[in-house]
Amino acid sequence: MPSIYDLKPRFQALLRPIVNALARAGVTANQVTIAAVILSFIGGALIAWQPDATWPLLALPLVLFLRMGLNAIDGMLAREHAQQSKLGAILNELGDVVADAALYLPLALLPRICASLIVLLVLLATISEMMGVVAVQIGATRQYQGPMGKSDRAFWLGAVALALGIGMPFGGWVNWLFVVMLLLLVMTIFNRARGALKETAKALHAD
Repeated sequence: MPSIYDLKPRFQALLRPIVNALARAGVTANQVTIAAVILSFIGGALIAWQPDATWPLLALPLVLFLRMGLNAIDGMLAREHAQQSKLGAILNELGDVVADAALYLPLALLPRICASLIVLLVLLATISEMMGVVAVQIGATRQYQGPMGKSDRAFWLGAVALALGIGMPFGGWVNWLFVVMLLLLVMTIFNRARGALKETAKALHAD
């Protein structure tokens, strides 16, 4: 299904000069991964600190964009500059789910937001990423299908934060939007499971 993840090659092409400069400066992929997690904790802490203020919400889209850039940069450093490692793989996968929780759980503190929906959103997001990794255990490649992958979640939640930050009134529309995101996350988990099973079945028939 369509996903913002499909735009990743173009995004990487724009970032490649920065990646090359960082590599020349001695910056490692693992350092960038950790920086993305720290940035997420800072963004989440600002929202938790002042849940009634609008400026942390206005900062969230910027934090999400920077985090998306850092996530792309660490992978490019690893692949294109011989920095791949087992530690890096662990940091990359754990860093994503930890960063999601740190950045999104504080949204449950916002006024008139259904906290349980945010908790469920983070839970299903974690399960969807786990499903992508579990695929490797059954002989498939890492699965990234949408429609609610990491980049899609960042886009949706960044848009909500921007709308609320510029003064759009809180209302039932926000919670209903989170319900839609939950349904799309369930579809994402299903799509990743199906993709992994189809890939392994295809490989089995090829043998």
